[in-house]
Amino acid sequence: MPRTTVNGIGIEYELHGPEGAQAVVLTPGGRFHMDTPGIREFAQALAAGGRRALIYDRPNCGKSDACLLGESESEMQAEALSGLIRKLDLGPTAIIGGSGGSRVSMLAAARDPEICSHLALWWISGEPIGLMQLATYYCGEAATLASKGGMEAVMSATSWAENFAMSPTAKEFIRGQDPARFIAVMQKWASAYVPSDITPVPGMKPVDFARLTMPALVFRSHASDLSHTRTTSEWVARLIPQCRFLDPPWRDDEWNYQSDRTAAGKGHSLFISWQKLAPGILELTAG
Repeated sequence: MPRTTVNGIGIEYELHGPEGAQAVVLTPGGRFHMDTPGIREFAQALAAGGRRALIYDRPNCGKSDACLLGESESEMQAEALSGLIRKLDLGPTAIIGGSGGSRVSMLAAARDPEICSHLALWWISGEPIGLMQLATYYCGEAATLASKGGMEAVMSATSWAENFAMSPTAKEFIRGQDPARFIAVMQKWASAYVPSDITPVPGMKPVDFARLTMPALVFRSHASDLSHTRTTSEWVARLIPQCRFLDPPWRDDEWNYQSDRTAAGKGHSLFISWQKLAPGILELTAG
């Protein structure tokens, strides 16, 4: 699996499809990696349609390094994403992502719009319940473990488990942190998820949405999804200047259904239907 260094962070990645074709980069959610079922299959569907599809492990995910820099984890990952596109010399790239990947995609496109030719987003996290869940999962668990048992206790954090299992470098980096400093970073990163009356997405100001002038798709969330609410998807669609707002090509309760399957121990199936978006992405990026 290829690996490169971006901003001093080791990043694992794969490229699928013809060299020189319109590039598309896919970012998943959670701290899931590119081996999670549904991610590589999505990239392969895009490659079969003639695109150059990039999948990668974000910092703190999969086989990539860990990093504690940045005002928030998402902003740090967005900088890594734009840096990766430039490092691989892909040219203006369609940036697409769901759940946490939608947030990273928006942040990357807004901060470096020259590298973004098109934008597609789905499962956009938002509103108090969804955002507080993120603060607890990404930051609260690990910080609480550090406060009770130091960094050795953080080695058992659920939210870091896959990164630690797949990247010994990441595991040793986190293990070597000062607990007080680590907790301070988790506090700062958690504060990014505080709900706002002026923006639906952590880290995105109204002026940032105004920079998203590239052709864009936002897929509507279902009313039953409290992690990525319909209201959030509607608000984002209104803020992006050239946005088409569409229903997704999967069952209405997709998030709840796949979450239950994952919780029941049937494997990481959260993203298994994402490849159904390929025709819409191919249409968006045609010509």
